[in-house]
Amino acid sequence: MEQIFDFVDKYLTVLHIPKHILVTDYVEIIIISFLVYQLLVWVRNTKAWAFLKGVLVICAFLLLAAIFRMTTILWIFDKLFQVFCVGIVVVLQPELRRALEQLGRKNFISTLFSFESAKTEEGLFSDKTKNEIVKACFEMGKVKTGALIVIEQNIALTEYERTGIEVDAILTNQLLINIFEHNTPLHDGAVIVRGDRVVSATCYLPLSDNMALSKELGTRHRAGVGISEVTDSLTVIVSEETGRISVAYEGKLYRDLTQDALHEKLERIQNKPSEEKKRKKRKGRGKREKK
Repeated sequence: MEQIFDFVDKYLTVLHIPKHILVTDYVEIIIISFLVYQLLVWVRNTKAWAFLKGVLVICAFLLLAAIFRMTTILWIFDKLFQVFCVGIVVVLQPELRRALEQLGRKNFISTLFSFESAKTEEGLFSDKTKNEIVKACFEMGKVKTGALIVIEQNIALTEYERTGIEVDAILTNQLLINIFEHNTPLHDGAVIVRGDRVVSATCYLPLSDNMALSKELGTRHRAGVGISEVTDSLTVIVSEETGRISVAYEGKLYRDLTQDALHEKLERIQNKPSEEKKRKKRKGRGKREKK
């Protein structure tokens, strides 16, 4: 018991509370609390949760070793600490990469840097393309033709595009149906859509390891969710077994969609400019033409 009191006296008495607390101190507390909360939420929804519990067990063991002055154990940990830190980064590499990608997708980044120059007046893709995708998916669903259509947003899908065969054609419902027709050379794998064009077919996608997904879902659905976990793309999935339509977006799977629901999902990422922005663009063009 005496050793515990010595430990508390040695390590905890160094903490002190300042007499005067400034506004910046409150701001710091709020920021740190928010970051800690977001870190815990992120950890809770990943494989790092079980890893964190293991780390806490080790920390508790080291605390006991420090209290009871087990110098050999503390010396061994001190020598292995750097290796332990590198090991954490290696083990959690997929989760850390995903967290940084999600941070980069936040709206405050898009407000600082505008990427709208690459978009047409109809948004990321045209209404015609949206209608063609919906029509093709439900036509394929009627005859239970499986399909996997990945629609690119801000994060480029070049590394996945390279795994397939280049198509580079204007998207039509006939083209999509023909690509995914059984026993055709391009039917196996995913199609990647950029803007109004199909850029590549037979692409390989990363599979999700999300244990919350239903066991009845096959590789096609897991691939759709997998690509949505590592990029900001939206994937439309047509089930070969049931003919039902699903959408994978931001790591979530939305199943059994109607035509209206699929239209709504596509409109959400279409990101059309508002009428006010369109008017400003037209005015700007008019001024340049006059000059």
